Amino acid sequence: MATQTKEADFRTCPVTTLQVHRPAELLITANAVTAVVFLTVGGILALLLALTRWQAVHLLPADWFYTFLTAHGITMLVFWIVFFEVAGLYFGSSVLLNGRLVAPKVGWVAFGLMLAGALLAELMIFTGQADVMFTAYVPLKAHPLFYLGIILFAVGALVAVYLFFASVVVAKHERRHTGSLPLVTFGLVVAAIIAAFTLISGAITFIPAFFWSVGLLETYDPAAYRLLFWAFGHSAQQINLAAMVAIWYALATLTVGATPINEKLSRMAFLLYILFINLGSIHHLMVDPGLSVVYKITNTSYIMYLAVLGSMIHAYSIPAAVEVAQRAKGYSKGLFQWLWRAPWGEPGFSALVVSMVLFGFLGGVSGVIQGMMQLNMMIHNTIRVVGHFHATVVGGTTVAFMGLTYYIIPLIMRRDIISKGLARIQPYVYGSGLFLLIVGMMLSGDMGVPRRSWDIYATGGAFTTQFPAFTDVTLAMLGIGAIVAVIGGAMFVYLAVFSLLFGKDLRK
Repeated sequence: MATQTKEADFRTCPVTTLQVHRPAELLITANAVTAVVFLTVGGILALLLALTRWQAVHLLPADWFYTFLTAHGITMLVFWIVFFEVAGLYFGSSVLLNGRLVAPKVGWVAFGLMLAGALLAELMIFTGQADVMFTAYVPLKAHPLFYLGIILFAVGALVAVYLFFASVVVAKHERRHTGSLPLVTFGLVVAAIIAAFTLISGAITFIPAFFWSVGLLETYDPAAYRLLFWAFGHSAQQINLAAMVAIWYALATLTVGATPINEKLSRMAFLLYILFINLGSIHHLMVDPGLSVVYKITNTSYIMYLAVLGSMIHAYSIPAAVEVAQRAKGYSKGLFQWLWRAPWGEPGFSALVVSMVLFGFLGGVSGVIQGMMQLNMMIHNTIRVVGHFHATVVGGTTVAFMGLTYYIIPLIMRRDIISKGLARIQPYVYGSGLFLLIVGMMLSGDMGVPRRSWDIYATGGAFTTQFPAFTDVTLAMLGIGAIVAVIGGAMFVYLAVFSLLFGKDLRK
């Protein structure tokens, strides 16, 4: 697989002095651009769904609602995120290590499998043959090609993960990089380890589902499916978590020159994710009668808290690193001059802060609380759960990915950002919309509003009918927040696409 390194295959970035492997550059660009396309599709669907959940508008008919809900979940939670993460893996294993992608042809095979699988699954969904939601719980049955699409995508992503590991090993072997891995690459290694577990779990889940859908298996036990699925579904978010935190460290360095005060502690925090984070997936099954109460509480409380400890370390480490870097620049008057004088007009820094705030205060905290047995019994299958993972996957991961894009475009695609002014405000617009959306979802869930329900007043919980006026307000927050967030998302797509097509060519 390995070939002799040709220096002609590299170029030197004039700003960072990093060596950029040209074949890796093409694959990073292809995966990142594809990710943005899926983000665009998912964003349009998000707006339509939010305007349907907002009962005063109630936009979509019921059949369209469930089709679009399935498409939105798969598109945003899987296709947008994973395509971008693959671009990040290639970046971390080649550019950050001054190395090469060891087998670009394998990378294109992985890209082809992922794209073919994604398009096949989307086709089945939009033709109404897979209205099974993101979870696709048995006994709901989709067209066999839907399951085949997910399997193809997972295989392609697993090949990309293998290529990432191989490129890291070769970079060390060829001494393109010496010493410990950079912290960002180390975080991506952790994300890739979790990804390998996740994708294998997905195969174990969906291959039997495919056989069941074509009639080769007579039955598929729903309880077994749920347990297997959440080894895939929840762990997929933990890939995002590790990759997101790695990008946080990258953005802190790129924007203010911050380095961790105690890098060994930060690395240990990443390792806690590998050891404990996946066990928290049981909190999706708290009401499942097939699992014992002791097993549920042990996994979602005591063991999960060790993973939360890792996130708490990062939550203190990154702001502390930013403070030390700012004070070293002379911003040391009083307690907060370092903060007031931070580069708030730099989109990478504002994306870092918005991502950390939304993830930490709305996503991470709500996830820990909702993992408790007592509260889980009250909010299970309400829209509060949806608010939680919008705070993590969108408020945390997507905002961080957007922030990194503002540096990937000049470094890898060698195009200048087309509108610096628009880029400065984009994270704030997107983040403020997400805040309203997430809080609206959580408060609506507290009032008993169910998730996945087209008409809440026909199927809502008891609190919905007791406090309809308050529920109308919280659902309006959801809808208005979605409109603002989609505007912010459209700004990002415009900046990314038009910068790539029409931005100043930095190669000249």
